[in-house]
Amino acid sequence: MILKSTTRHIRLYTAEVKDNEFIPSDKMLTLDVDPDNEFNWSVEALQQIYRKFDELVESYDGEDLSEYNLRRIGSDLEYLVRSLLQKGQISYNLGARVLNYSMGLPKIESLETEGKYK
Repeated sequence: MILKSTTRHIRLYTAEVKDNEFIPSDKMLTLDVDPDNEFNWSVEALQQIYRKFDELVESYDGEDLSEYNLRRIGSDLEYLVRSLLQKGQISYNLGARVLNYSMGLPKIESLETEGKYK
């Protein structure tokens, strides 16, 4: 059976992907970052997510692979996504299929707001 944790921007599965199919695994986690392409990602920002994911998985080494532990990892990664957005390391993808601004309205610099959002 596949366990999963789904937040708006992070999806974790106890499975591996083979031939575009999920194969249940009790030894492998699969991470899907921003499946709806809501954000514009740099390589460095994605690497921060992957490093944090590795760190969190390692911190649970030896513990049961449970839905609770998956949700904790997913929530921590979702928090990191929000932090990256607030720091300006990622931005909303204004060409996304749906614009819902799930982490707050975008802050766009103008002459009146210059310097207020840094």
